[in-house]
Amino acid sequence: MSSVEMKPWIWIDAAQTFRALVDELSAHTRLAVDTESNSLHAYRERVCLIQLSTTHQDYLIDPLAIGDLSPLEPIFANPNIEKIFHAAEYDLICLRRDFGWKVTRIFDTMIAARTLGWTQLGLGSLLETHFGLKADKRHQRANWGARPLTPDQLAYARLDTHYLLPLRDQLIEELKSNNCHDEAQEEFDRLSRLIGNNHFALPTFDPENFWRISGARDLTSRQAAILRELFIYRDSAARQMNRPPFKVMNDNVLLALAQTEPKTLDEVKKTEGVTGSIQRYVKALLEAVERGRRSPLCHPPRNEREPDEIVGRYEMLRKWRKKKAQTRGVEADVIIPRDVMWSLARRPPHTRDDLHLINGLGPIRREKYGEEIVAILQQNQ
Repeated sequence: MSSVEMKPWIWIDAAQTFRALVDELSAHTRLAVDTESNSLHAYRERVCLIQLSTTHQDYLIDPLAIGDLSPLEPIFANPNIEKIFHAAEYDLICLRRDFGWKVTRIFDTMIAARTLGWTQLGLGSLLETHFGLKADKRHQRANWGARPLTPDQLAYARLDTHYLLPLRDQLIEELKSNNCHDEAQEEFDRLSRLIGNNHFALPTFDPENFWRISGARDLTSRQAAILRELFIYRDSAARQMNRPPFKVMNDNVLLALAQTEPKTLDEVKKTEGVTGSIQRYVKALLEAVERGRRSPLCHPPRNEREPDEIVGRYEMLRKWRKKKAQTRGVEADVIIPRDVMWSLARRPPHTRDDLHLINGLGPIRREKYGEEIVAILQQNQ
């Protein structure tokens, strides 16, 4: 299917057509993949649409209607079938979380563009630059869990994979001509292993996460206890209504209530940020504030700080990486990812052979940067 050929997409929402699709996909060596979730519209998000494109056809799969998608698992795990994504990390996490799939042999068009030092990395920008297509952004925040999906939504979703195969081909040529194809592939593989080796269980609510709210650490210990109770109440209400917590009330409202410690209905209503949609929770909010007044005082958890020698090694590596990235014209983490830098700082190699012990530092990066890394870290020993 050429980049200008737009056949009607095929909608898959029944077991029989789904099984036929799996048989069809098994015969291909390359598939473009994307997903749509309902994170902005549900307490616990889930994959609501899977888009797949071959060189001949675009498919839109409805997981909500089909239910059991396990026949697709061998295709995503098959190392002989290349799966092309744009910004794959979120999609890989969602597929792992909802279906338990480990995806092998990926090609990420955004990672490829970053490896090349391109500044326009969004799929919309790439499609406009390389195919003259102006994507409609209106549906990015749509409720993909609602049914039926509109024709405009389906057309938008289809475009997320339709052009990925020809875009991949252009990027492959650029990567090879710039002698960085192997480096990009190493990053694809690292991402696949990183997500495939982790256990993505359904998220669980942790009441201590209230400390992540901006400004929480500036509260008194009593106000912090009140904020904790408000945080717990908001999660309970969000779960009951099947809405994201931030759509029940945002963090600023919780913080303002903890700071003002209202005792009456009028005081709650006068709190900054409390709008008409929040006022229906006034009684429950007052009860949460009262529980916070009676609860044990809350003190911020201590931040575990890395030892000075490790921080020093990390800073040396960071300065080296920054110069290397500027010379090459790429973002710094294209040279070495941040988590790998910390691994190097915590477990400094004495020789190039020791670099094999650093998770995430593959053979391409070891070959390109190994001697410099070892030399830099030896200065701090």
